[in-house]
Amino acid sequence: ELETLEQEEQERLELRAHPVERKIHMLSHQHGMTVTKTLQEGEADPQCWSFSYGRAVLRGLLPQGASLLLLRVLACRRAVPPGLIFPAIDTEGHLCTSSY
Repeated sequence: ELETLEQEEQERLELRAHPVERKIHMLSHQHGMTVTKTLQEGEADPQCWSFSYGRAVLRGLLPQGASLLLLRVLACRRAVPPGLIFPAIDTEGHLCTSSY
């Protein structure tokens, strides 16, 4: 059983004089996981949102890094088991599902 303890994503778009930077930080703790999203547009003050999820809803969580690894394994095997669905965190920091 593998578990994600911490993960950080960072994305920066350079749109002429208006750069946009988005960060998502996921941190596991004894009660589940906290996801913090930070968005900064241009010179404006960063906006920050935080979401917490309990362990029960995160069982089998497949964060982006693990998803890339799974895709490589499935490609090597040249097969995808039917009904392969996992809980995931979307680009907004909300809980969703990921299916293959």
